[in-house]
Amino acid sequence: MMMTLGMFVFGLPTLAYQELQRTTEWRHSSTSRIGTNPASQFLGRGEDTITLPGTLLPGLVGSPLSLDVLRKMADTGKAWPLIGGTGRIYGTWVITSISETQQVFFEDGTPRRYEFTISLKRIDDGRIDMLGSLIGSVGGILRGALGGLL
Repeated sequence: MMMTLGMFVFGLPTLAYQELQRTTEWRHSSTSRIGTNPASQFLGRGEDTITLPGTLLPGLVGSPLSLDVLRKMADTGKAWPLIGGTGRIYGTWVITSISETQQVFFEDGTPRRYEFTISLKRIDDGRIDMLGSLIGSVGGILRGALGGLL
């Protein structure tokens, strides 16, 4: 297991990302002043984003159904806890985008290779009503699509 987003497990049987790119911002406001440098004020933490690019090779590494499961999770608009394989808790995150490129096709049009990028945004603001749940349709999709992998 590389990481989990809610109950979705990133790894070789599902999706294995090749990089984890994280960007954290801090907000500063400036006010112009006559005869001197602008005044700056720290406004607090800004956005925190993670990008997970990777390659999916059906039959060898990963399942195209995993991208569908993540899309269904994103459709809910819910936030999901993100926990690294080492146990590191990253916080609560939403899926903001998933891009997919299909390459190297079989005769029937089935792709042999998928390149993907998943973008996440941290939304830890104390709102537990945004927290995703496995109760309902997404849980059924996760359990049905990935079977015993969860």
